[in-house]
Amino acid sequence: MGAVAIEQSTKTTRISKQRVRDGVATAVRLSRQVFDTTCETRVLVTLGLVAVLMLSAIGVVVSAHENRELFNTLSGLQQARDGYQREWSQLLLEQSALSAHGRVEHLAAERFNMVVPGREDIVLVPLMAPLAAR
Repeated sequence: MGAVAIEQSTKTTRISKQRVRDGVATAVRLSRQVFDTTCETRVLVTLGLVAVLMLSAIGVVVSAHENRELFNTLSGLQQARDGYQREWSQLLLEQSALSAHGRVEHLAAERFNMVVPGREDIVLVPLMAPLAAR
């Protein structure tokens, strides 16, 4: 019984080795066919076009990504611009309020004890005639 088991084991090993050899031979034959096929002009042109198509697709993806990044940057800059515009408008309003004549007159009177001169205090200085006219 032990001899029968050994004999079956060697037969199984031979069969599996034969299957491996057949598989390798088939793989070599297929790879040779693929290699021979890729050397044909038609196939080379097709592979070249596929490569160009893939490069083009990658370019489109990169371009779309950069476009999104630039759009996000633009949106952020526009928001900053709008904030600066609001601040500028507020500063203009504040400037006009601070430079109003009534306010300036009030501060001059309050801080520096200045008063509006009366009619009797106003002196008109005549213009001198130009030297060439003499």
